[in-house]
Amino acid sequence: MLTWPAPHVPRLPGEGPVVRVHDSSTGLLVPASSGPTATLYVCGITPYDATHLGHAATAVAFDVLNRAWRDSGLSVRFASNVTDVDDPLLERAAATGVDWRSLADDQIALYAEDMTALGVIPPDVYRGVVEVLPDVVVAVEALLEAGAAYRVPTPDAVDDGTGLGDVYADLTADHDFGAVAGLDRDTMLALSAERGGDPERPGKRDPLDPLLWRRERAGEPAWDGGTLGRGRPGWHIECAVIARDGLGLPFDVQGGGSDLLFPHHEMSTSHARLLDAGHGARVHVHAGMVGLDGEKMSKSRGNLVLVSTLRDQGEDPMAIRLALLAHRYRHDWEWSADQLAQARARLASWRRAVSGNGGPDATATLSAVRAAVAEDLDTPMALHAVDDWAARAVHGAEEPVEGAPGVVARAVDALLGVRL
Repeated sequence: MLTWPAPHVPRLPGEGPVVRVHDSSTGLLVPASSGPTATLYVCGITPYDATHLGHAATAVAFDVLNRAWRDSGLSVRFASNVTDVDDPLLERAAATGVDWRSLADDQIALYAEDMTALGVIPPDVYRGVVEVLPDVVVAVEALLEAGAAYRVPTPDAVDDGTGLGDVYADLTADHDFGAVAGLDRDTMLALSAERGGDPERPGKRDPLDPLLWRRERAGEPAWDGGTLGRGRPGWHIECAVIARDGLGLPFDVQGGGSDLLFPHHEMSTSHARLLDAGHGARVHVHAGMVGLDGEKMSKSRGNLVLVSTLRDQGEDPMAIRLALLAHRYRHDWEWSADQLAQARARLASWRRAVSGNGGPDATATLSAVRAAVAEDLDTPMALHAVDDWAARAVHGAEEPVEGAPGVVARAVDALLGVRL
């Protein structure tokens, strides 16, 4: 799958500190990578309606991690996926009378346009589910052979004479299951039902066991699954396979929105452990939810503020990015038009401040921005450091240092992804 163009990331003098992040599994602040190559997997979109500000906030948060790693002297290998065949996509296509492949292609392209506009560094490995189907089949077959998966009779599958059923993971095969999210069983059951699981499915050994391979149903897309029969993958196995093949196991950070902690990251990590001798992500990092009118912003609710709509209305993508950076990445927050107005004013102030040849010495400002993003991606603190420099630059009371505005502009671009 083609990704979007990479933005230019300026080089800064010196190096930033070791980057630490909040590990969702332990609650501790830990080094995000020991290097020399940092590895990151961020779950991508299901392309039936992209890109709302929740998607954008998550993408920008992990883009800051990518930039902070690079500034600290590490090379970065970044992988992501697109769930380009899944129930929500098929349901939206049926409801709108659009071929599901055309809908997916259109929304994937729109997502790439939004990411380009927002200055997000693209993944090095970018795979759609349809692309990796053969690898998923091999992985599921291996889990079956190892006794870590089982078949469930599927009377409503297309009758191809094989009698093969859906395939589910047997979570009892993974002794570390539950370590990612650390939830009690009742909470896991409730979230499974809410977030794409099927705990009521008859024939499963345990209600929490996740789907690995769905046998073909009438009217649904399906592919050759070898010994699994025709069908398509379950949700979690795709990320386990793409991360394994794109980054290797273990990898440093698995990221996404906090609604992916369970079941998606719990299950995909379990699959990865069973596929590769107990290895998965070392650290799990999650972005908070963006709300609107008191509700989480989501496609299912339809309360979306789309990046593309804001761009069509003439909003500067850098102002949109600044509005996202004004919040701590792992906290839930509420969107309002006032925040975009504040971001516009901040962007104008910064651009005015860097427009001259001289300004206040930028050494301390660069250090402050570096320290902020390295300490659990504290972008609000980084913004305040630049605000302080910009206010002093506009005031003009200090002896100007030639080239200082350029240092600040490059720092803002390299570390925060904001082009001035």
